[in-house]
Amino acid sequence: MAGLDRDTPLPTSLTVQQRARTLEIAFEDGLEATLSHEFLRVYSPSAEVRGHGPGQEVLQVGKRDVVLVDVEQVGNYAVKLIFSDGHDSGLYSWDYLYDLASQHEALWSEYIARLEVEGASRDPSAPVPEHLQPAPRGGCSNH
Repeated sequence: MAGLDRDTPLPTSLTVQQRARTLEIAFEDGLEATLSHEFLRVYSPSAEVRGHGPGQEVLQVGKRDVVLVDVEQVGNYAVKLIFSDGHDSGLYSWDYLYDLASQHEALWSEYIARLEVEGASRDPSAPVPEHLQPAPRGGCSNH
């Protein structure tokens, strides 16, 4: 997602609405979308969320209250979104934002369905199922 497909419409406006916790985005072809901060966070293009290949995606749980705290432009092809939970490693290319905007309803439904299947919640105070908890970092243990 580092590049910009020359056929992808460019954004004409990007407006963060803090009270509504949304990002309003419009593209030169007329596509407009209102994306929640939570949606943008759970669909971050970062390796932390998407993994390093197919099947390595990490389901993001407890992100209902996350807030977008800053937007930094990266060249002429992307923005870096910084979230209240400290996540800041995803570069949202214009291509990726266009895909998120054009597929918003389907992607959101897919996310909600996956939470349900995994027994997880959007609520940050809900317990995280054991099978979704991150593996401990560090060295090897001897048995």
